[in-house]
Amino acid sequence: MTTLNACKLSTRKEFKAFLQLAIPLASAQVAQLTTGFVDTVMMGHLGRETLAAGALASITFFSIVVTASGVVMGVSPLVAEAYGAGNKTRIEQVTRQGLWLSLLLAIPIMIAIAHLGTVMSQLGQSATTVKLAKGYLDIMLWGLFPALGFAMLRGVVSALSQARPILVIVVAGTGFNILGNYVLGFGKFGFPRLELAGLALASVLTLWGMFGVLVLYLLRNKQFRTYRFFSCLHQIKPPILRQLVKLGVPIGVFSALEIGVYTAVSYLMGAWGTDGLAAHQIVFQTINLIFMVPLGMSFAATARIGQWLGQQHMAGIRQAGLVSLAAGTAWTAMIATALLVFPRQIIGLYIDISAPDNATVVVLAVAMMRVGAIAHLFDGVQKIAYGALQGLQDTRVPIVFSFLSYWCIGLTSGYWLAFRWNLGGVGLWLGLLIAVVIAAVVFIWRFQTLTLNRTKAEWFR
Repeated sequence: MTTLNACKLSTRKEFKAFLQLAIPLASAQVAQLTTGFVDTVMMGHLGRETLAAGALASITFFSIVVTASGVVMGVSPLVAEAYGAGNKTRIEQVTRQGLWLSLLLAIPIMIAIAHLGTVMSQLGQSATTVKLAKGYLDIMLWGLFPALGFAMLRGVVSALSQARPILVIVVAGTGFNILGNYVLGFGKFGFPRLELAGLALASVLTLWGMFGVLVLYLLRNKQFRTYRFFSCLHQIKPPILRQLVKLGVPIGVFSALEIGVYTAVSYLMGAWGTDGLAAHQIVFQTINLIFMVPLGMSFAATARIGQWLGQQHMAGIRQAGLVSLAAGTAWTAMIATALLVFPRQIIGLYIDISAPDNATVVVLAVAMMRVGAIAHLFDGVQKIAYGALQGLQDTRVPIVFSFLSYWCIGLTSGYWLAFRWNLGGVGLWLGLLIAVVIAAVVFIWRFQTLTLNRTKAEWFR
């Protein structure tokens, strides 16, 4: 195993190592989100009722997966630390317990998903929507374990600085999912037309396929064959599970807080009718897609800082954090500039901006896009800074900062600007901007405090 201390500390080498992780991880995130976009398009071709039910069900399942995946992602900083320290046995043990954690999480959540139909009815959804959505979720729940297992193993592979296989598997899985949706959803090539159930079945098959291929890769690839990831799987080690939960639960809660505030804004946006909601959806879909790049960068930051932590190399930790933040800031600034300069062209990808009926939507979307562009700059920075804190295994304190930034300040100020200052949907986006600016500043401050104001003896005792 190669140790990090074998290389002379240099910014250029750190930047190269960061990009080798960030590019495939970010690309894989974009590819995965593309599947959701294609699913939505296909649902729309199956009818308005199918689109409404499918969108509700898919957003629900996506939120659950993201939150639960955050919990199992506690594996990544622990594996990265063990890799930096050259502790092969520790890497194997953490990975095995990560698989157990994925299974132990999946079982109760699957049971809860099976009863979501009742919850939807109580929330006032129509009987048709509930029936279609429940049928979709009853199939999708069987894809929960492979989704969590893949997320966990992705964290292991990236922590071991081998992220390229993830990109290949995700791109192949995305292609298979799109083809499966078309064949099973619309009944092509002799298959029955299963509509929404067909889309769910294709997704489940894809999730199991991606998980299975990643497991096979880890078993057969010469770089990973020396690791005994899947031996002695029957052994549960409570101390390691507790450590994973201690790190992972705050990450899951953090993810839930982020998703929750955007969901709340989407519901509040309904106060301005179809035009306001449509404009918001255009901007949100755009921002969500491009956010996948800094999200991938945050995974890379976690891995690099965790590896230096295992080496007990404080200078390496700081350099990895600063390089990650610099690269992320440069990227998000470039994207934000493009959003500010070409808002109408981007909106035109979704709707006909020359149509008179869309005039109001275009005006609202342009205004929201301008705010969203600036928000993206700070949102990307705060996510990478949070990834750096994960690498330091600092996951509990950021939850408090996240709750205060997003819910107490961001959502409250957005509501006030929207409804009291009559800024409408733009006011809600301004609230999100305020939230991410505060989060970015606080997370960078936290990283600086942990890595500057503590001595090496305090950190590694």
